[in-house]
Amino acid sequence: MSIETVRRSQLEDWKRMRAALWPECPDGQHAREMADILGDPEFNAAFLARAPDGLPVGFLEVSIHLTAEGCKPGRIGYVEGWYVEPDWRGRGLRASLIQAAESWAADRGCREMASDSYVDNTAGRQAHQHLGYQ
Repeated sequence: MSIETVRRSQLEDWKRMRAALWPECPDGQHAREMADILGDPEFNAAFLARAPDGLPVGFLEVSIHLTAEGCKPGRIGYVEGWYVEPDWRGRGLRASLIQAAESWAADRGCREMASDSYVDNTAGRQAHQHLGYQ
């Protein structure tokens, strides 16, 4: 399995998984947000997880915030979206995606990472906690 920075040639795979994570988001909004992420690589990034056969099975979007709940003000890496296909969960891909995001943020001077999850998203909160997020 591998983690790589999303390239423009992978937009359809990324968009398909974004739609699975945020089904209420209109298609045009996905496209605009993806263009914004790719258009500002100093403050935004997206990573794609691939299965051994090359199939894209997850993604993570990260940005830099100046404030985040529970963090000291300054440059903070912030997980904006994190998704792994259900059949691929429990195989270490979530941790690998988080490690890529943390490394990207550290390279940009961030000393802390933040993320959030909907209150009713028990699985998401547990995944965050499993990786040390409070």
